[in-house]
Amino acid sequence: MSMTGLKRGTVLLAPHQEEWTQNAKRTIQVLNRLLEPITVDIQHIGSTAILSIHAKPIIDLVVGVRNLGDILPYVELLKQHDIVFRGEDVAGQLLFVMGDFEKDTRTHHIHVVRWNGAEWNNYINFRDYLNRFPDKAIEYDICKKELAAQFADDRWSYTTGKQELIGRLLKEAHAWKSGT
Repeated sequence: MSMTGLKRGTVLLAPHQEEWTQNAKRTIQVLNRLLEPITVDIQHIGSTAILSIHAKPIIDLVVGVRNLGDILPYVELLKQHDIVFRGEDVAGQLLFVMGDFEKDTRTHHIHVVRWNGAEWNNYINFRDYLNRFPDKAIEYDICKKELAAQFADDRWSYTTGKQELIGRLLKEAHAWKSGT
């Protein structure tokens, strides 16, 4: 069954779907068209971009800009294309979401960060490391499945439960990328 989108606050994992990659490519094209003057790069990130693992069926994209403030004049334009500004969800990142707001579902999380800054590099390194080392991806996948079974209606606990492993994998990914 093909699906993208999940009710806000819930956790449901699906096996990897090729459709996610195609969907991400189409959305990146739209964002490139709308934000062309300010974007350095836009990439598909998160679990839907890691080929061997389960993921919440929400596409994560990262938009790299030179300065976070560059995006603010585009908030209204993005809204006209159903891309809704949610503010600074984490320090150093601005979040936009797409989805069916009447049904309270989310299909895309779009993270705007400084290109080549720490947030950008973490997103890219994590994805590339897990795609390159399937044993690491499996370790992450097992952790996610255990947490999803435990916290299906508690997105916060699910996300918090992954932090320690993500932190360790990010350190490993950084060392791998920098060749140390």
